[in-house]
Amino acid sequence: MSISVLAAAKHIGGLSDWSKTNLELQKIIYLAHMIYLGENDLKSPLVQGNFQAWNLGPVHPILYHKAKIFGDNPVQNIFRSVVDLQSDQPEAQTLELTFSALSNFSSSDLVAITHWEKGAWAKNYEPEVRGITIPNSDIIAEYEKRRQNRERRETENGG
Repeated sequence: MSISVLAAAKHIGGLSDWSKTNLELQKIIYLAHMIYLGENDLKSPLVQGNFQAWNLGPVHPILYHKAKIFGDNPVQNIFRSVVDLQSDQPEAQTLELTFSALSNFSSSDLVAITHWEKGAWAKNYEPEVRGITIPNSDIIAEYEKRRQNRERRETENGG
């Protein structure tokens, strides 16, 4: 079952002690969304709604508009009315694992990851155009490409 992107942002915000910017929240949630789709075979996306291909990568417009008041500063808890996720929920677990893996990455690192030339964002991006949806089918295709690349590297390295 999908959760709201605001619930995902609230969860990541809490995990980070409210130290993540709108851009960082967007990228971490997008990558968690990709993992969740990939591991659940498109049965149910992590978050409701769609990510769009904007200049700085995948953006969920609902979260963007809610958090844009913070500019480049960390987003504070403006999600008080949003229901908390429970740690035993699969959605919360995926967010926590993704956050743990990416928590020390800089904004530019996260942008570089989501701007992968063979990825879903690059496939759908048109410069200076907003509103182009990144289909979940493209996101899961990126997950599969990344998984295959990882497996190939592990095999080549005797892993």
